[in-house]
Amino acid sequence: MIEYVFFAGAAAGTGWLMRRRHRQRLAGGPVPGIPCMAREPAGAGRWRSGRVYAEQGAARWVPGRGEPVLLTGGRATGVRVPSVKEGIAINPGSRIVTCTYEGGSIEIAVMPLDLRELIADLPQADPEPDTEPAPETPRDSP
Repeated sequence: MIEYVFFAGAAAGTGWLMRRRHRQRLAGGPVPGIPCMAREPAGAGRWRSGRVYAEQGAARWVPGRGEPVLLTGGRATGVRVPSVKEGIAINPGSRIVTCTYEGGSIEIAVMPLDLRELIADLPQADPEPDTEPAPETPRDSP
């Protein structure tokens, strides 16, 4: 019986501390940037957590540790879902945006609710123009 009282008191104390910590985080206001995981170069390396910031039209990825990566001239070239292997390292419900920029390429994994904001910060790549003109079809004269 004493164990139940002890565990109930511990659970109530833990709940109170967690609620207090949550309220402190909310009091600080929203954190700028888009939370994400990224790997550079695209298709290689390990996934690292960080945030993407877009100020004055210039995007940059700031990892939790390390130097920021400026995405100067960055263009989003594709969006896909993670593979099963990638889903182990990142959230399997996320979306991966492949981006090319002047210094190389990077893959950025964001949650679906943040995808639209990231795409707005990184303009879409222009589609490749057709190298051959479309064949003309002969028209029948009436």
